[in-house]
Amino acid sequence: MQRALVLGSSGGIGAALVAKLSQNFDITQISRSKDGFDITSPDSVEATLAPLQAPFDLVIVATGALEIDGLEPEKSLRQVRAEGLTAQFLLNAMGPALVLRHAPRLLPKDRRSVFAVLSARVGSIGDNRLGGWYSYRAAKAAVNQIVHTASIEMTRTHKDSIIVSLHPGTVATKFTEKYLGRHPAVPPAKAAGHLVHVIEGLTPEDTGKFFDWSGAEVPW
Repeated sequence: MQRALVLGSSGGIGAALVAKLSQNFDITQISRSKDGFDITSPDSVEATLAPLQAPFDLVIVATGALEIDGLEPEKSLRQVRAEGLTAQFLLNAMGPALVLRHAPRLLPKDRRSVFAVLSARVGSIGDNRLGGWYSYRAAKAAVNQIVHTASIEMTRTHKDSIIVSLHPGTVATKFTEKYLGRHPAVPPAKAAGHLVHVIEGLTPEDTGKFFDWSGAEVPW
């Protein structure tokens, strides 16, 4: 049986992904609430990932937050604060980068593998038509660049690896409940089904790209 590693497995999307993948994968699930995993702490990431028995055919980073410590997405430049920017970059960009550092060991060299980071369409610079949400947008744009750059390096040693950013759509979880309304939301189980379907269809030629829940490529 193939092996999967899901980070952020206690969140709405993370838990739904574990439930969906458990049909075909032997899953290692890690979360902050159950394991004390702090993706913003280099020591925590190292202590958690270093002992894991690799390789994994699939790694999913399902951590992240739209609102951190009560700091809501900015509606205007006047609301931009250093603490908001810092918190977003730590969680949504630096954290996945720290996990990606372990990709060479976590992924197999002799077969197809997927390393997926949950991003967000609002991180797309080319698709930004509404403005606002400065810190969150910037952090997601940053993680997309990190994913793309990592994919280039990984191809040199893991030719069948697929490193991608995925936009799950608007999912009805605690993460989004204050911000629903503009876009229709789907239950976590349905979102997980969409993401797994996209992951199943990926090929090594797709590495370094950004896809939404339907499998459509999202502009950087």
